[in-house]
Amino acid sequence: MVKSFVMLLFTLFVSATWAGQVTVKDVLDREVTFNAPAQRVIVGFYPEDYMAIGTEAAYDKVVGMSKYIWQARPANWEMYVKHRPSLENIPGIGRVDTQTFSVEKVISLNPDVLMLADWQYKGLGTDIERLENAGIKIIVVDYNAQTLERHIKSTELIGVITGQEKRAAAIAAEYKKTVESISKRLADANLPVPKVYTEFGASGVQELGFTFGKNMWGAISTMAGGDNISAPFVEWWGKLNPEQVIASNPDVIVITGYETGKGSDSMLMGQGVDKAEALKRLEGYKDRLGWSSISAVKNNRLYGAYHGACRTILDAAMIEFYAKAMYPDLFADLNPEQAYLDFYKKYLPVTPEGTFTLSL
Repeated sequence: MVKSFVMLLFTLFVSATWAGQVTVKDVLDREVTFNAPAQRVIVGFYPEDYMAIGTEAAYDKVVGMSKYIWQARPANWEMYVKHRPSLENIPGIGRVDTQTFSVEKVISLNPDVLMLADWQYKGLGTDIERLENAGIKIIVVDYNAQTLERHIKSTELIGVITGQEKRAAAIAAEYKKTVESISKRLADANLPVPKVYTEFGASGVQELGFTFGKNMWGAISTMAGGDNISAPFVEWWGKLNPEQVIASNPDVIVITGYETGKGSDSMLMGQGVDKAEALKRLEGYKDRLGWSSISAVKNNRLYGAYHGACRTILDAAMIEFYAKAMYPDLFADLNPEQAYLDFYKKYLPVTPEGTFTLSL
């Protein structure tokens, strides 16, 4: 009993010694003061980024999580759970977008810090005040915006929360270097800008899926030097009129997918997905009604990408992928899929196997 009490005092002493009060400005320019590294954290979004930046040990202090975004990538989630079974036991807090987010559950978990995505913070409305009145410090990060500024800022914030500022700085610097290198090569080459269309292929060939305007894949395609045909019609994400896609006549089409979809012709990409099966699914889009007249289809410039590899600090490889798809000669030296796998090797404790980028 005495020994246990002494150990408890030692643990509290160590926590107090290493945790110091800091003030940060989050991506919404809100000043937040908290003890860092935080000892009890709820991860509202970007769970894989949290581990990459904070290290696997950061999950020793995660007391709650909105699990659905990870579990939406079932094979990826299973890969992590196999490596770290305790992930399965982290309490869930529900979802903001389906109005199942539980303020009561969050408060009961007694976190020091609740990390939310920008869209989650805005979606919670007056519930934010309830959480703050309970003494919970809320820090807002944002990889969905898909801007260099917010990617860097979000990475730095996670570094402070987890006490991994140096690691965060290194990851942010690598991301910035990739973006700036591609931008410089494009500027120096001064080539004609190709038109590009991206679609989330979960619904399959027969139903036009979501496309992206100025965030996520839309922003990635623009950063990589493309003219995103969806941008004039979709602000964030939504569906285009099928005739509009045909009329816009994209030079390059990218169909994204998860490990599972709604039907037998859904685009499949990701952990455990066989390349031959992914190619078969991608080929199917060439037969979509009216698409035979589109330049991208006529010239066999259809590509596949893993939907789980955007809105994340891991997506530098996807910027390379789009750049190479649109400017194959200029970026012939890039190997985006290997770059994606190399990030895992360097910063994450698991090794993914599957199909993450694809071309016909």
